[in-house]
Amino acid sequence: MATDAGSRPLVPPRPASGRALPEADADCVERWRTHKGELVDLLTQVRERLGGVAAFRLGPEPTVLVTEPEAVQHVLARHPGRYVKRSHRARLLIGDGVLAATGEAWQRQRKLLQSQFTGTGMRRYEQRITAAARTAAERWAGHARTGRTFDLGEEMRRFALDTIWRALTGHPLDEATAHELTAVATVVAALPSLPADQVDAQDAVAGDLARIDAVARHAVAAARAGAPGPDGPGLLQVLVEAAAERPEYTDQLLRDELVTLLVAGHETTATTLTWLYLLLDRHPSAREEALAAGRPGSPERRAAIQALVSETLRLYPSAWLLPRHAAEADVLAGYAVEAGTDLLVCPYLTHRDPGLWPDPEHFDPRRFTAAGSRPTRPGAYLPFGIGPRACLGQQFALRESVALLEELLPGHVPHFRSVPDRAAYSITVRPDGPTPVTLTSAPK
Repeated sequence: MATDAGSRPLVPPRPASGRALPEADADCVERWRTHKGELVDLLTQVRERLGGVAAFRLGPEPTVLVTEPEAVQHVLARHPGRYVKRSHRARLLIGDGVLAATGEAWQRQRKLLQSQFTGTGMRRYEQRITAAARTAAERWAGHARTGRTFDLGEEMRRFALDTIWRALTGHPLDEATAHELTAVATVVAALPSLPADQVDAQDAVAGDLARIDAVARHAVAAARAGAPGPDGPGLLQVLVEAAAERPEYTDQLLRDELVTLLVAGHETTATTLTWLYLLLDRHPSAREEALAAGRPGSPERRAAIQALVSETLRLYPSAWLLPRHAAEADVLAGYAVEAGTDLLVCPYLTHRDPGLWPDPEHFDPRRFTAAGSRPTRPGAYLPFGIGPRACLGQQFALRESVALLEELLPGHVPHFRSVPDRAAYSITVRPDGPTPVTLTSAPK
């Protein structure tokens, strides 16, 4: 009998009881197709017209949009066995890594990794995160001295990649590896436009995938040789040791898990930090308020910087869209959902719901520091997802973001030569264009 991403057997289909879902009319979808809008444009229209649980049709069968917090909680946290993850948009890149895995394989992989990103596991990365943040600060000091123009998004990607590489291998990121791993960003950016056929899609990015595979093979071989980096063994060592005892951890799965951690461990963080600096460029007082909250290294300043990150993640969540599939019939917010229905949980729209977040388009970090300034309903804020499939590395991502900002915010202010005029909606919501900046010393 087939099983879902938890472990519950899939029961035979049964009719769902409940009201019929409100559904967007065909004209709404056709207008969207005619104007060749982003998917988020259609989802926004559906939510505005029909509410937080509603259907639309891009083909013969309905897809259900879910943005209402109680329904979000129902799908992701309370009943993950009814609403399963069938695949991942980046499977071409990450293979059977933990983000794409399902069923019992997912349970095993998640259990192995989970302890590495909570409590004691996180403490072993503190020194590595701090070292990566200080290395980035040294680069910024050099940029400021020379007056060089550089791309802020690329700089954030370099920092985040250095951080996760140190966590995985115990080594700082060297120039050759950094160069080869630019292929990760290239593949991620290409995913929305790749051919639908899997073979054709793979052929289109074959060269970049080969570069990534070569880095992965070298890193796994080094871990197997038992040569720890200057910071000691990394997370990759945990995977290699698991492979010695568990036959399912083949060379291919080691590669997939490593690449998954690389993608999840740096693309989302780099994008969040890039958005944050774009927002601070428009709202410079937010930077000043964060630095004025306390002395360097104080809990007060750290909390204020954390609020900058949290508000950025509200506007641009790491997981902006979470596809699910109804493995069995259910009633969701009083509406009938038949077995086999596809659903799209959309944190991006939940975070921009004016019924939950007053003036939702406005960047206001005080939502996360002032009492009563943010909704407390479960499911109203989920930048990393919620429930058993929430992002494993969310504490890692938050800690590295705050650590970098503690280093960079007091010293220098970026000045953008130009800014992207729109967002690109792929695996993440990223600025759609370059972000060239120069630096000036921050006023004391």
